[in-house]
Amino acid sequence: MDAKRTARRVLHDYGETYAHQAGIRLADTPAPLYQVLVLCVLCAAPIRTETAVAAARELFAAGLRTPRAMARATWQDRVDALGRAHYRRYDESTATALGDGAELVLDRWHGDLRALRREAGGDVQRLRGLLREVPRIGPTAADIFCRETQGVWPELRPFFDTRARRSASALGLPRSPGALAGLVAPRDLVRLADGLVRAGRAPGAVERLRAG
Repeated sequence: MDAKRTARRVLHDYGETYAHQAGIRLADTPAPLYQVLVLCVLCAAPIRTETAVAAARELFAAGLRTPRAMARATWQDRVDALGRAHYRRYDESTATALGDGAELVLDRWHGDLRALRREAGGDVQRLRGLLREVPRIGPTAADIFCRETQGVWPELRPFFDTRARRSASALGLPRSPGALAGLVAPRDLVRLADGLVRAGRAPGAVERLRAG
């Protein structure tokens, strides 16, 4: 199947971004950037991504949309929000990590992750390293942050992490980020990256997409 046609099908069937699913209206402003970071912390636990997304929505619905609000909330407030999303087994440790992470963002970057971006100075690996200073953020979670925010931080583009590239290969698409970016319009870059991850996780999706 033609690669661009396959990419269009990925966008059509699986192209909702995880940030959008979590209710984040992504922009290069402090609150939504922090909300993406929260989503990444939640995704870092060995738990279903759908549960992590639901937990993010519960936290945001409880008003914990900024690092200051997260830091001011009680540990029990955070645990309760996670519990409403059935974020089990890791709720207590994650509530602690979210509180500690919020304090770090406030102290280190004055509550604004654009300061982290400036500190990285356009170096993507440096940016990933700074992200990993946040509790619970490891290499995979840092990749998720870069994947989601590349739409508003151009120096990250095109960003297709290992999971997206593995799915692309299974679909017969090119693995290189540049070649994958050439299959869609720039506005659809994040949707393709997330869509490839979703397709790789959905049972039978790769076979169905390859079959046309």
